[in-house]
Amino acid sequence: MKLVVMGDLHYHEIDEAIPGWLEARNGFYETLLGRFLELEGDAHISLGDLTNYGHSSELREVYALLRQSDRTFYHALGNHDLYAQTRREVLEITGQPRYHAVENEKAILVFLDTAKEMDFEDWGGWVDVEQLAWFEEVITASGTKPVLVFAHHPVHNTTTNSDKDKGSIHPSIDMWKILSKKEGVGIYFNGHTHIDSIVKQNNWTFVQLSACLDQHGLRIVDVEQDEIRISAIDFTDAALIGNVEMLYNNMKHFRHNASARGTDLERACIISLRIEAEQR
Repeated sequence: MKLVVMGDLHYHEIDEAIPGWLEARNGFYETLLGRFLELEGDAHISLGDLTNYGHSSELREVYALLRQSDRTFYHALGNHDLYAQTRREVLEITGQPRYHAVENEKAILVFLDTAKEMDFEDWGGWVDVEQLAWFEEVITASGTKPVLVFAHHPVHNTTTNSDKDKGSIHPSIDMWKILSKKEGVGIYFNGHTHIDSIVKQNNWTFVQLSACLDQHGLRIVDVEQDEIRISAIDFTDAALIGNVEMLYNNMKHFRHNASARGTDLERACIISLRIEAEQR
């Protein structure tokens, strides 16, 4: 099984009165999403903040680009996706479930909703009681089959900057109470903090992706019989490099992070499944 994973995209509205902004935005996102979709994979995944403010126009335009391909696409909601509209209104446009799980012979893919609704003052993450109960059931029932979780916000005090204020799922929510029930391998993918990071804690590996505007690239996740390989792909297209400065200089609600790129150890890893296979 192969997955193509994208960090925070921040597709945004523009002011057409600013010369060149429309062309720069379209050139950047059409190129990046074209690269995303041309990669072969069993699923293509957004870790949230697919849009910059969750306006209807942003959602409809970015989904129009995504639907030019027949790829299987999953979108975990981010805080920026829920600023302008209610969760119900956003999901009506995207056609995505709020949270859900997909199981095949290789692994269980879990998609969480960690975003608060229309709360621009608090961009930290939250998971309601109902979703937590559902998540616990999924983890408990998974046995030793690998579980890959995709969410926007990191678990508190795992990846880089997840210990900062509003930098994670709220620390009062004990995610480890659920995660610790996992037998075998668990991998948790997230965005939000706009910096690459990979951290291993217990039997979980936490993989954090930076924003696509800061690092023009993706992650490939290969789930094989004996291991899971996570690798980074970088894009150097002129339409990305040449247009991004115009976006930095004009878009609101986004700040360029020049230190977003991590070392090789913070962008790629291999997770062995051999012990779990032997136990089965």
